[in-house]
Amino acid sequence: MTNYTKLPAILLLADGTVFYGKAAGKIGTTTGEICFNTGMTGYQEVFTDPSYFGQIMVTTNAHIGNYGMHRDEVESDGIKIAGLVCKNYNINYSRKQASESIQDSFESENIVGISDIDTRALVRHIRNKGAMNAIISSEITDLQELRKKLEEVPPMDGLELSSVVSTKEAYYYGNPEAPVKVAALDLGIKKNILRNFDDREIYVKVFPAKTTFEEMNTWGADGYFISNGPGDPSAMPYAIETVKAILAADKPLFGICLGHQLLAEANGIGTMKMFNGHRGLNHPVKNIIKNHCEVTSQNHGFGVIPEEVKQSDKVEITHINLNDDSIEGIRVKGKKAFSVQYHPESSPGPHDSRYLFDDFLSMIKGDLVW
Repeated sequence: MTNYTKLPAILLLADGTVFYGKAAGKIGTTTGEICFNTGMTGYQEVFTDPSYFGQIMVTTNAHIGNYGMHRDEVESDGIKIAGLVCKNYNINYSRKQASESIQDSFESENIVGISDIDTRALVRHIRNKGAMNAIISSEITDLQELRKKLEEVPPMDGLELSSVVSTKEAYYYGNPEAPVKVAALDLGIKKNILRNFDDREIYVKVFPAKTTFEEMNTWGADGYFISNGPGDPSAMPYAIETVKAILAADKPLFGICLGHQLLAEANGIGTMKMFNGHRGLNHPVKNIIKNHCEVTSQNHGFGVIPEEVKQSDKVEITHINLNDDSIEGIRVKGKKAFSVQYHPESSPGPHDSRYLFDDFLSMIKGDLVW
């Protein structure tokens, strides 16, 4: 294990609020939009989720790193968060199956963090003031210099980030002999989504973010999937056009998170930057079609505009959030297309919503008709 000394570190928020703590991870400076996740476990999956690209993560669970890092429990090709803020940063870990400590992992992937701060006070502040940019540094102590660097960071609103984290070349996942083929548009796809398809005997070809429907269609897929990912959906006209083309061709379509927002945009429904967003493993959602509730895993800072969904004659609402009545699911009238805002692949999180993958498969086979 790498020798580690807790050097002083500073967290500065865009509104001028300052927190002093100890360095975690690589010594350096990092910037991004600060957000918080309320999950009690699964920090490794959170760190490697491409949807968090460009964001500084505050973990509300008091202990981070205590069960180490495992190479087989990642959601992408590496850590995607811009930085970490936590209370207790545990380098020693108890799990025998772990491959390395969180410190070794952060150092090898150049992740800067800060620990030993009052994360409860910080989360309460963000909840009251809303999401904002922040800077962490364990090498710069001059607040004026940090403020200057922070002012240069663009807001998340309007940023197109999916093409940055997407695969550069198409690839396959699953059994080539599987009876069903799905073409997935990778906007920041998580590995557990692909695992869920494979578990249902679906062979997937994953395409780069800016692939057109015409290019995807040459593979002859039975259905299409639009993935989760980072950034502002309204800044992604290329993906909106792809979704429109899939709908025009009347192909079965399933979208998760960013894919949900893009399906809305493709039907003339706007999206918005949320005050704080939803990030955690215990968000209650009601399926109003089946009249049942499910505990869901969520990670999004943008959402569809509720009033526009309700006024639309193109879609109907299938799921609502029981905390704030935000729109959690829609399906397109007269089309074989639906989406949810949350993460049914739930890595980490409860498995209440994995029936949605079964619904998609049934739709492809023609057994599910709306």
